[in-house]
Amino acid sequence: MNKQNKIVVGISIGDLNGIGSEIVLKTLQDPRILDFFTPVIFASLEIMNFFKKYYHIDCNLFGIDKLESIQEKKINVFNTWKESVTINFGKESPKIGSYAIKALNASLAALKDNKIDVLVTAPINKSNIQSKDFNFPGHTDFLNKELEGESLMLMIKDSLRVGLLTDHVAVKDVSKKITKEVIEKKIRTIKDSLIKDFGIRKPKIAVLGINPHNGDHGVIGSEDDTLLRPVLQNLFNEGILVYGPYAADSFFGSGNYESFDAVIASYHDQGLVPFKTLSFGKGVNYTAGLNKVRTSPDHGTAFDIAGKNIADHASFKAAVFNAIDIFKKREEHQILSNDPLKTSTYKKPFYKKKQ
Repeated sequence: MNKQNKIVVGISIGDLNGIGSEIVLKTLQDPRILDFFTPVIFASLEIMNFFKKYYHIDCNLFGIDKLESIQEKKINVFNTWKESVTINFGKESPKIGSYAIKALNASLAALKDNKIDVLVTAPINKSNIQSKDFNFPGHTDFLNKELEGESLMLMIKDSLRVGLLTDHVAVKDVSKKITKEVIEKKIRTIKDSLIKDFGIRKPKIAVLGINPHNGDHGVIGSEDDTLLRPVLQNLFNEGILVYGPYAADSFFGSGNYESFDAVIASYHDQGLVPFKTLSFGKGVNYTAGLNKVRTSPDHGTAFDIAGKNIADHASFKAAVFNAIDIFKKREEHQILSNDPLKTSTYKKPFYKKKQ
């Protein structure tokens, strides 16, 4: 690969008491992976050297204090803080949560300034990260505020893609959150993402019903007939290939999902339970709909196994390569949309190449 085309992958370290550092270092320990991209970990060299020694991971870390010092063929660690940090694996700690916020804010600033091309976030603890600077149920809502566009949580594993009408919302509030405007916005967002981010020219989208058995004609609820069906019909009449609503209880077990490029569930567990059953440990959480690319693994901090050196890094590795693939697909789409005669618009790196 031409060194000038190396994509810079920023990595927010997440909760230091969880498995984030373990899966990050395990992903980067094979030196051949540096042929594909240039990593930048937002943490501190001191803490990453501690994790490297603790987990007996053989890799060379390169500390930097400014992003202009990024070097290819190295695992760059941007010193987001200078002080020493005490690690207590598996423990919730507001202090540790504050470091997760520092890493996230620094990596997001770099993403906005185009100092990194994509952002991959290691897991955070949604409880101990809450503060006056971060008052969100998760990364998706935070990024929706900080970046341009309308965010949509999209879980991906190969051709399986599951989006949500509502994400981190209490079950008792789901039906109130699903409106005509929300349905239209989410479907248009996922359609645009499938075209721009995955290169699917005419995507087919399935939508799951809000109520069990789609409400059984009003016996279990009327929202599917009075709200969901009319919106889907109007969008289909526009030329968007959206189908449904489908009864959620049999949709995945029957293999029906394989006929579609994406599935939209009404609420969190309706979509994520089948997704994680089919692909847990290898799936990726992608924040679609924004002007920047962000992915994460499909799991959390896993405090129960933190520090035991048994965490599987497959999902984090998939998150890295999915972010790279989506970034490239966006570049290709932009080239074809703006000027089909152009072959490349990729910028030259602003950082110093290894001598």
